[in-house]
Amino acid sequence: MLIDTHAHLYSKDYNDDLLLVIENAKHNNVGKVLLPNIDLSTIEPLKKIVRNNPDFFLPMMGLHPTSVKSDYKSQLDTIYCELFSNEEYVAVGEIGIDLYWDKTHIREQIEAFETQLKWSIEKGLPLSIHSRNSYKEICESLNRVGGEKLRGTFHSFSGTSSELKELMQFENFYFGINGVVTFKNSTLREVLKDCPIERIVLETDSPYLTPVPYRGKRNEPQYLKFILQALSGVYNLKPEDITRITKSNSVRLFDLNI
Repeated sequence: MLIDTHAHLYSKDYNDDLLLVIENAKHNNVGKVLLPNIDLSTIEPLKKIVRNNPDFFLPMMGLHPTSVKSDYKSQLDTIYCELFSNEEYVAVGEIGIDLYWDKTHIREQIEAFETQLKWSIEKGLPLSIHSRNSYKEICESLNRVGGEKLRGTFHSFSGTSSELKELMQFENFYFGINGVVTFKNSTLREVLKDCPIERIVLETDSPYLTPVPYRGKRNEPQYLKFILQALSGVYNLKPEDITRITKSNSVRLFDLNI
């Protein structure tokens, strides 16, 4: 069974055919999909599709860095109450630092990130970390809060060999690999040769980062099979072995009862 550890299927992109997307995923051996939250506007859509499909979807709760604005403290207050409610969340996410689009709120992003890192320790939950153009800042925050106390995944990893080496020092963290590994111009396949398969989890980041041969179209969990094929080539392992190992990694990290 394949596990998609990061997908946004509560997005409006799936309003017309979510049931078909779920059916296609199951027909392609996808058994679970983990859903990271973005901000206050996505909490209810996320919870709704989990309620309707409790055996397939598993929710996370967090505030995405690109949603961190001047009102971030009030947003965090609401998300904190939600995370510590009676809902069963499997991780704190999607959180992190994003310096690609806008650096205006870098201070607020770092403060929001570190606040949510502390929540993961308090709640005993893993993390789903967004780190676009911010590996240096991410590492600094992890070390300040206490990297040895934290566990999680570096979502959508696409860094260099030196960045991989630095991140691998956080021994309780895995690397979320998605459609980027299939892109023709990507260096990720070469970089991953220095990363043990035991540190890898699969993800799609649907509806984004659709793998080849469907790049440019809406992504879906069923396309995990193309990521699996690419990793099979990287590690010279059979797809079924990649499936078994990455499933075990995901179950261990997120404490999944499957």
